[in-house]
Parts: sequence; C-alpha cells; structure tokens
Amino acid sequence: MKDADRITGAAHDSVIHDSAVKHVTGRAEYTDDITEPTGCLHAYIGTATVAKGHITALDLSAVRAAPGVVAVLTEDDIPGHNDISPTGLNDEPIFSRDVQFHGQPLFAVVAETRDLARRACTLAKISYDRADHATDIDAAEAAGYPDVTAPLTLARGDAESALAKAPHRIQGRMRVGGQDHMYLEGQIALAIPGEDDEMVVVASTQHPSEAQHMVAHALSVPANAVVVNVRRMGGGFGGKETQMNLFCTVAALAARATGRAVKLRPDRDQDMEITGKRHDFRIDYDLGFDEDGRIIAVDGMFAARCGWSSDLSGPVTDRALFHADNAYYYPHVRLRSRPIQTNTVSNTAFRGFGGPQGLIAAERMIEEIAYKLGRDPLDVRRANFYREGADVTPYHQQVTDNILTRLVDELEASSDYQARRKAVLAFNAKGGVIRKGIALTPVKFGISFTATWYNQAGALVHVYSDGSIHLNHGGTEMGQGLFTKVAQVVAEASQVDLSRIKITKTTTEKVPNTSATAASSGSDLNGMAALNACEQIKARLVAFAAAKWGVAEDAVQFLPGRVAVGAEILTWDAFIKSAYMARVQLSAAGFYKTPDIHWDRAKGQGRPFYYFAYGAACSEVSVDTLTGESRVDRWMCCMMWAAR
Repeated sequence: MKDADRITGAAHDSVIHDSAVKHVTGRAEYTDDITEPTGCLHAYIGTATVAKGHITALDLSAVRAAPGVVAVLTEDDIPGHNDISPTGLNDEPIFSRDVQFHGQPLFAVVAETRDLARRACTLAKISYDRADHATDIDAAEAAGYPDVTAPLTLARGDAESALAKAPHRIQGRMRVGGQDHMYLEGQIALAIPGEDDEMVVVASTQHPSEAQHMVAHALSVPANAVVVNVRRMGGGFGGKETQMNLFCTVAALAARATGRAVKLRPDRDQDMEITGKRHDFRIDYDLGFDEDGRIIAVDGMFAARCGWSSDLSGPVTDRALFHADNAYYYPHVRLRSRPIQTNTVSNTAFRGFGGPQGLIAAERMIEEIAYKLGRDPLDVRRANFYREGADVTPYHQQVTDNILTRLVDELEASSDYQARRKAVLAFNAKGGVIRKGIALTPVKFGISFTATWYNQAGALVHVYSDGSIHLNHGGTEMGQGLFTKVAQVVAEASQVDLSRIKITKTTTEKVPNTSATAASSGSDLNGMAALNACEQIKARLVAFAAAKWGVAEDAVQFLPGRVAVGAEILTWDAFIKSAYMARVQLSAAGFYKTPDIHWDRAKGQGRPFYYFAYGAACSEVSVDTLTGESRVDRWMCCMMWAAR
C-alpha cells in the first residue's frame, strides 16, 4: 500500500528509467524509427580516398546520371558558411577540395532511396595531387606539423629547480591509445523543410543548440528559423556532441536544395571513418620525489593526436592537464599540452573528455615511485593525497571537499585489499605464464564545463489545470536516465507523484541556447533549472493561497499530493484548479548558472570546477605474459560526490 505521507518517485527514490520498458520491448522510438514524410529522400556522403592532397578534378557526371539521383551537393552548393567548427576557428569545412584525411567528406548524393544514393557515390571520378601525410604524433612532429589550437601551460612553483634538487628522479614516456565510441545507434539526421526559410531537424545529438546554429550558418538563415528535436539517443559517449553537426547540415542542405524531407544515415563503417575518436596521447614526464615516496616536482608534456581540425581538441587537452594530478599534490609542477595536427579524422569528445588520459599519467608516476622504492603503491598514493596545507591544484584551485582518505580506507577494508595483495604476491612467486596484479586507485574528477559559459541551463515547466505537469529542459537523453532524474526533481519540488509528470523531447523551440549534455553536468544543470521553474510557480501559488484564504504565506505548505492552507487541506488537483480559475500563471521558464566558477586560460589559473567527484576502485587481474591477454578477476568500486 502506498504511504499517504510520501510521494512515489521523489528525488532520492530508485525508479526505473522512463523508457526502460520501451527499450526492452523495442517500442522506444529513435530517429530512424520516425515515420518518414511523404516523398522523403535519402542522402549519402562521398569521401576522399587519400590521406592528404588537393583535388585536381572532381567528375560527378556519372553520379548525377545514376538511377534515382535527385541532387548532388558540393561546396559550391552551400548558400551560407562552409564550416562546422565547434570552437569557431573556421577550420572544418562541410565539403572541401583540400583533403586532410582519408574519409573526408567531398560531396553528397541525394536520391530516392538510401541504397541508390550509396551506390551513386561510388561512381565519382576524382583526381588528386597527393602530398606526404602524417598519421601519428611522432610523424607529425618530425614533419613540423602545427598545433590545431593554442596549447595550455599549468604551472606552480619552480619545477625545473625542484627536479634538479630531488633525491630521486625518474623520466619516462607512456602512450595512451584511442577508442571508438561504438554507440548502438549510429549517426543520423532527418531534415524537414517548412514554410519560408524554416527547417526542422530530428537528430541523434548531444548538443541540439550547436546543431541548430551550424544548420543556420550553412543555410544562411537566423537560428530562429531552425528547430532541432531529440527525443533520445541510442548512446553517445561524447561522439554525438559535435560529430552530428556534419550530418545535420548535409541533411538540411539537401532538404533546402530539393524542397523535400531528407534523411542521412551513414553505414557503420562510414560513420567510423568520418567521425572522431578518443584522443590518443604521448605523455612525457619528469618526476622528482623523496625517500618517503612523496612527490616533490612534476614536469609533464601531453601530446595528443588531434586529427585534421581543432574540433574539441583544445578543451580535451586542457582537461587532460586539469586531471594530470588526479588525487595528488604536486608542490612544484609544470604541465604542458601539445594538441598536434595529423592527417586523420579529427578526434573529439569521449567519455571523460581527456580526464582519463591525465589520470593515467598520474597513476603511472605513482607506480614508478613504488617500484623504485619497493613499496606498496597504495602507501605511495596515500602519502601524496591532497591534504590540509597541501591542497592547491596545478591550476591554483584549492581542494576544499576532499573525502578520498575516508573513501579509500573504506574500500581497502571492504575489498580485503591487504590479504588479496599478499595472495597475489605469493601466486606470482611461483612463476608461470599467468601473472596476477592488484591495485587500489583513486580518482578526483572536476565537475563543470571548463568553458565557463556552458555552465548554464534552462527548463520549461507547465502545470495544467487538471494538475498534470509538462516538463521540458535542455538536456538530452542517451540512455543515462537524465530525463527521469530531472522529472524526479520536479516531483519532489511539487510534491506530486512522478507519474503526474510528462517528460518531453528536447527541442530548441522550447528551451533556447542549451549546452551540450556532457562534462558530467547534465543532472546538475538541468535539474537546477527545472527546480527554479518549479519554485517560480510555487511562489505564485503561495501568494495566491495566502491572499484567497487570508493566511500568512508560511502557512501554505506543499504536502504529498495535497496543499495545506492554514487548517484547510486541498488535493493538489483541486488547488491547481482553484489557482487556474483565479488566473494564476501556471507556467515558468527556469534558469540556472553554476556559481563560484571562473577560469583564465591565458594565465592557467582559476576555479574551473564547482566541485569534485571522488571515487576509488580495487581491481585484480590476470595477465598471460605470452599473449598479452588479460582478464579482470575481481573488481570493486566506491563513488562519492562532495556535497556543496
């Protein structure tokens, strides 16, 4: 039986994802499931087959003559700006004759069916003036390739002098590999032309507002002429933050050129060929430490293979430096980034956004110290944790919410780390092909966009006269449950059951100027914006009730499913109906901006993060020393967010 004094689905309740049943029954509607408008065409992208060069001849006559082809688009057919660079550096054309990577988009075919468009693309006759290319960091550096964006330096103290005086010093290099997003739902966009200059784009994107702006720029129309809708994505992981811009703009250009709806869905192999990956890094470090294993100084150079354009490589390499300390205090430090250009697809956002590459460097240095001194790495980690008096990061932000010591102590006990480590050492002492390893590692991860202006969000909440609630906000749902979490905030604030709240698709025509759902900030930003909208509505309701019933405002209380006005208690529905009849505004646009953050990139100083999330994991693995095959035997973790 339901507890009459408690709503169902409150902010801290464990509830299923709002689309969970639809997911497992196949009824969740993704972009490709939407019924296509009558006369819908299909587009496909023709790409370069060399890694670097200039197109000397582009013969598309056979493409245009192919069965079912309605239009062929090149850079000459773009009425507006031929660029989709997310950072405004104008270095990422939609179509180009200057080839910088194998798979670069050159043209698009629009045909009656997707298969006809795809086949027609293969008929293009292209001649290239080829040039030498560089596809990795070392080759690009040797060839004198530039950085795709300005590098960053974080410094505090005198690293060079401290390293020279350190009792122990280790210099090393490590390489961190890349990774493909492999979202279950690939990239896709459906563009539907409207009246005059209007364009509606349905897409699988983490950043509807950016897609809106890119489409508007390409079409040479204002942003108010373009609407981008996203109900859900079949995974994103950062791969749909900027990478969807290409597909949205090409679909919209094709829809404008033909006057018909156009869908663009690349094959998985073309999706992987055209879109960016996680940045792979080459990390050089110079490390000084004392006999107790405490770090004295660190000098690090973080070179990233960024690909042919800037994309988000600047922010990604910045965040790698922000997390190169992980959980550890460096008394003297200098960290530098090298976002180097290569003739590969432009790498992009990927879960962690550079943070994992920075973290792994810190952990590598800890392991180096432990090996050198013959100590348990966990003891070295503890010796270097941020602590009172040693609590300032390389970017000069004070760590005020550190809970790692308690968290690691709890995990050490609950995972039985010490006994398991002894067992691992005993196992390895026997020799053999299979060797075991165990580690208990912490993480300190900064929560906020380092581009400070992205730390804002909007929400739209309607309370209808029957008491039901309509919720819309700028966050996007990619399976992580954001929509459910924000709806729970509204349920808690309004003291109504979660079932009374209708969750609706993200759309730029309801909440404008939204930030990407990224940087582990979606719940914070959009939840607070929705709360702000609820508080506005509640303030109006309190003022109405106080005036109507002649009581003080503090005598109006929102109870589970009810509202108490002095001694009188009304059901939520009756109270809302009464407010409507009294012409109380029951709709609000909420807004939130993260407080107390600032960042000066030129100085490499500031407070870019509102707070830190802390975690620790104990992992035990087995490794085949002949084949390199590995297996995780046992894993435990603990995560905590420092309260603000």
